[in-house]
Amino acid sequence: MFIRYFNAQNLYRASSYNITVNVAARILSLFKEGKLFKTYPIAVGKPSTPTPKGNFKIINKATNPGGPFGARWLGLNTPNGDYGIHGTNNPSSIGKAVSNGCIRTYNNNIIELYNLVPVGTPVKIV
Repeated sequence: MFIRYFNAQNLYRASSYNITVNVAARILSLFKEGKLFKTYPIAVGKPSTPTPKGNFKIINKATNPGGPFGARWLGLNTPNGDYGIHGTNNPSSIGKAVSNGCIRTYNNNIIELYNLVPVGTPVKIV
């Protein structure tokens, strides 16, 4: 008789995601297990209110946050203010530097991201 033992840690381990935001290119890249999984077009902060750069984490999530935040909110642990990745009520802003520092994407994209990434996901903004 042949018995195969599985490493339960690997069998039930959740996928590991991380996000890189390229402000100049206005692209959010989602990585899964260290490999590029998907990219999304974004809007970023205008020159007077730039998107903060650095290494952060998602610290909270919200559905239908209201106002200009669109369908979902992914809050970041930035040291100087409340910044996040969110949807938009102004889809024509995507691809532009128009926000107050947050990262905007289309509502269908933020819903997808919201459903994939957990609180604690690393976010690198360059």
